[in-house]
Amino acid sequence: MNWAKKTALVAMLSSTLLFTGCGYNTLQAKDEAVTAAWSDVENQYQRRADLVPNLVNVVKGYAKHEKDVLTQVTEARSNVAGLKVDKQVLEDPALFQKYQQAQSQLTGALSRLIAVSENYPDLKANQQFLDLQSQLEGTENRIAVSRNRYITTVQDYNTYVRQFPQALTAKVIGMKTKPNFSAEAGADKAPKVSFD
Repeated sequence: MNWAKKTALVAMLSSTLLFTGCGYNTLQAKDEAVTAAWSDVENQYQRRADLVPNLVNVVKGYAKHEKDVLTQVTEARSNVAGLKVDKQVLEDPALFQKYQQAQSQLTGALSRLIAVSENYPDLKANQQFLDLQSQLEGTENRIAVSRNRYITTVQDYNTYVRQFPQALTAKVIGMKTKPNFSAEAGADKAPKVSFD
């Protein structure tokens, strides 16, 4: 074997080893895992958003004096529905934060709506309301599970993207860390309880 063939063979083997060790395929797999986990989060949020109109209509019939709460829930759902959610949300921390805030507003508005039901015994006894409330509670649990999976998947991805040598590969192909869910402002403070 002549010198040129040996050099070409060594170069080919070296480049093969370099590219298999650069993490490109694993980066792609982890990116897809983040996208799949995000799709599950979106699916659960959509499930909750789909329950809201029915819940609002049932409560409307009983709680005619609670227009502010009903308006807040309707506006919060409208804000969530008005957000364009695509892969760009996963790449832009500001968009991700906006999406997270809109979902938090809807969560808060729904909590106030459920709290209103305590003032209306007939509403609390309504089977349709009880079914919707149960579905909403189950959906909130599903959202929590989906968000936890997403958080874990993003943590795994972000750790991998920042490690050497795949950090070099990620930089070359434009892959960056992804934003993650964070606690809402004030979540670190316990609520005040008073027994006056």
